[in-house]
Amino acid sequence: MTVRLRMSIHGKRNNRIFHLVAIDLRKRRDAKPIETLGIYRPALKHGETEKRVEWSVERIKYWLRMGAQPSKTFERLLSLGGILTPAGDKASCPPFH
Repeated sequence: MTVRLRMSIHGKRNNRIFHLVAIDLRKRRDAKPIETLGIYRPALKHGETEKRVEWSVERIKYWLRMGAQPSKTFERLLSLGGILTPAGDKASCPPFH
């Protein structure tokens, strides 16, 4: 079974909530996941200045070690959060001698 780390959409049209989930690759976007890894709320409430992501870093790293493939959007969130280094980052590539 191939596992994918991706986002599922919940909430009303102008007030979306994205659940960060580990799910079977063949299942539809909002199907029941294997595990919910976090929540991303992009809409700002009154008085907030930053968007926040609530996630379980240990569980995300576990699924990545087990071979789960993150989607492009999920991978971008991980790189912004410092969990995963970007693929094109020179710091992650070995130097040439």
